[in-house]
Amino acid sequence: MCTGKCSRCIAVALYPLALISIICNIVLFFPDGDVKYAKDGHITEEVKYMGGLIGGGLMVMLPALYIHLTGKETCCGNRCGMFLSIAFAAVGVAGALYSFIVAVLGLQNGPLCKVILVWTTPFKNNDHKYLTDDTWWGTCTEPKNIVQFNIGLFATLLATSSLQVILCAIQMINGLFGCLCGTCQNKGVRRS
Repeated sequence: MCTGKCSRCIAVALYPLALISIICNIVLFFPDGDVKYAKDGHITEEVKYMGGLIGGGLMVMLPALYIHLTGKETCCGNRCGMFLSIAFAAVGVAGALYSFIVAVLGLQNGPLCKVILVWTTPFKNNDHKYLTDDTWWGTCTEPKNIVQFNIGLFATLLATSSLQVILCAIQMINGLFGCLCGTCQNKGVRRS
């Protein structure tokens, strides 16, 4: 496969992953589908880091656009374009890693929720394995189903950012081949 076609395939795969990351991060601001928690500041701390919006979203969407454009021109653009795609893909790796780390922290610390009358993160710094033992989920009384909500969305961010890191790393290698070996062209024999 030509390096340009590979670039286009990677970019096309990165678009929906970046969009999913952005949507997940925005939805995390509205537990139970209600804006009152965001207004009152009762949002899990890791949501405020905006790993999905900034890291897995914008910092991956920008390289995806450039990588897609690099792959458009004839087969794969030129050597300079492929060299720049390495730098853009590195930005994508950094953004996806940021999203990955924030998602891991979000899963590790658990949600901010109301326990009896106090807003706290009951699973933070705890030996309880709340991720696998759903008997602890009832500890949170408000917002409703906040533990499942956070686990689902942070796990989705974790999965999308993992795929983004892999795809951007592949593009870095692809860009290196395109830069060193040149653009792929039809090298058939000319007939008179």
